Amino acid sequence: MGQADLAQICPPRRTILAGYGSAMGNALPVLLLLVVVTVEALATGKPIFYDLGYSLLGIVLLSFVWAWCNVNWVQLDRETLSPYTQVGQAAEERFVLRNKGWLPKLWLEVRDHSDLPGHRAGMAVASLGPGRQRGWTVRTNCLRRGRYRLGPLTLISSDPFGLFIRRHKLHATSSIVVYPLMVELAHFGGLAGELIGGRARQRRTHYVTTNVAGVREYYPGDTFNRIHWPSTARKDQLIVKEFELDPVADVWLFVDMQGSVQAETPMPAARHGALVAMPAPGLAPATEEYVVAVAATLARHLIDRQRAVGLVAQAEQRIVVQPERGERQLTKLLETLAVVRARGQASMSQLLSSKDAAFQRGSVAVVITPSADISWVQALRDLGRRGVGGVAVVIDAGSFGAPVGPGPVLSAIADAGLPGYRVRRDEPLDEALMNPARLS
Repeated sequence: MGQADLAQICPPRRTILAGYGSAMGNALPVLLLLVVVTVEALATGKPIFYDLGYSLLGIVLLSFVWAWCNVNWVQLDRETLSPYTQVGQAAEERFVLRNKGWLPKLWLEVRDHSDLPGHRAGMAVASLGPGRQRGWTVRTNCLRRGRYRLGPLTLISSDPFGLFIRRHKLHATSSIVVYPLMVELAHFGGLAGELIGGRARQRRTHYVTTNVAGVREYYPGDTFNRIHWPSTARKDQLIVKEFELDPVADVWLFVDMQGSVQAETPMPAARHGALVAMPAPGLAPATEEYVVAVAATLARHLIDRQRAVGLVAQAEQRIVVQPERGERQLTKLLETLAVVRARGQASMSQLLSSKDAAFQRGSVAVVITPSADISWVQALRDLGRRGVGGVAVVIDAGSFGAPVGPGPVLSAIADAGLPGYRVRRDEPLDEALMNPARLS
């Protein structure tokens, strides 16, 4: 077993072998005393100074070797049970510390330097005999979304007299992603005939979709691409196809990350670095966190119902996730939402007017915003003229202390004939998203 720093990472289990590293503890006064005793012994030649000098030298050497042995031939296994979790759930890690040497370890301390808030993975282990091991499990309730680093670790030990303290930093690290808060929805889009609830609307449309409802006689104004030629040949007259709205059209989530429209209620200060518990429903009192939580909740709800979901946001950079179905798409969306921050400059109206979203007729644009600017409502209504449905989820910034409430925006949504939802601070997300707001 070598003395070098050997680190092997095999996610999710990482095995780390400790090696060199040292620091002076209380040895300096003893070393100074040894120098003084040595000078006195050489100057006076008295046996007592020689005996005292040999004793001090023996203690110093024994302490150094003991401390050196304590941090060598030590193996540390760190296992992260899952690299993903979400707000409100726990991140769990397991540690096993093994003595791989022939001598007992007097004591060992493991210090963790992870940046996951509230994660305290350190442990002090006393009297670890040869070939023995000590294990422990750490569970941390995740309160904030994001991507966090787990590790590095520092292994610390000393001799019985505390003369030499040896430290060694174990550089192996991994990461964990904390997804935003998500809640279960029984339904969403209960307005206007299940707009995006996953069932066919069973309503005729003049747009060409993939759902053919039947055929009928040609009327002046019908386009040629609607003509059903086999029926036309059989009936000896022009016959055209009728279409229904596509129940599986793409859904685009427009997530407002414009920094200037966000609002936040100050949290009470924590004492001695302790974390402050989040108020119900487990979200920080900031519109940014509510916007992201709503987007994550809708993404999971829609993908569970076999919808193709995409995302558009403007943070520090433009974020566009093309619509797809399946668990892989949900993971992509949640990883994006876990790290996005409200540092963008573009307004929601500019986002809706951009060319990033390749809208098809029958697609649905779901706007999630705390913005009190009614211009984005006009932009969403303009999309309707292109055959794109619109849904508005308004985060009530007034309930977060913003000077302007959502009243004018809700009125504009009602005038535009769009379905809308209103989410207030501390309001359960499932109740807000399953019950359309009274806009009039």
